[in-house]
Amino acid sequence: MIDLSAIPWADLAPFIVAGFLAQLVDSALGMAFGVIANSLLVILGLPPAMASSVTHTVESFTSGVSGIAHALQRNVDWPLFARLVIPGIAGGLTGVWALTHLHLDFVRPVVLVYLAAVGIYLTWRGARRAQAYRRMRMVGPLGLVAGFLDSFGGAWGPVTTGSLIAQGMTPRMAVGTVNAAEFFVSVTVLSAFIGSLGLQSFALAASGLLIGGVVAAPLGALVTRRASGRNMTQWIGGVLIAVALWGLISLTLAPGPLFFRM
Repeated sequence: MIDLSAIPWADLAPFIVAGFLAQLVDSALGMAFGVIANSLLVILGLPPAMASSVTHTVESFTSGVSGIAHALQRNVDWPLFARLVIPGIAGGLTGVWALTHLHLDFVRPVVLVYLAAVGIYLTWRGARRAQAYRRMRMVGPLGLVAGFLDSFGGAWGPVTTGSLIAQGMTPRMAVGTVNAAEFFVSVTVLSAFIGSLGLQSFALAASGLLIGGVVAAPLGALVTRRASGRNMTQWIGGVLIAVALWGLISLTLAPGPLFFRM
């Protein structure tokens, strides 16, 4: 039996808060766990490489909890999920191979500019008319590209959620479906990277991040179900713009690493 009194709760608390905030935004809006968690872990004193590794590992678990929560809230379009997840897995495996064999330094700025453009469009569109659900096109290629980019640091949520809503999909169903599919893509990418990243044990930071993320996932799914489509479209557009600007600033300050978190 676990002795709860022996757990260093005072040291664990900041990481629990970081995981809670990151997963609340990610579960509600379908993106940004990586950039929020990574940034907070660095602020809390973790080296950037360790923060990235911990974030990616924990996200594989929290995305599963988030997917289940969205399914229980009926936020998942299962036919769209099936069209998205298989190409996403294939794209993730292809991206891991490309990252380890090819020099693709141009990918990061191109993706960030794309996300900024989609974010601006969604912010403008959400302020003018409500979204109406319709059948999505090019879902397979979208999943393939998003899975490929996810291996470069977690672009699955911003690319898929933003693109689906830009096509006119109901934000609630887009966020829920993307979250449900993310678990399978994240686990695939993490498994493919495990030889190079190493299988780290759950230390203090990872444990706190996981606890906070698991608690926040159902709350985020509830926010997704209750929020209006117009508000969610604007929120997602704003988060996309913020993520893109953060990435472009980081690229300017430290242009070397290709791996980045979203």
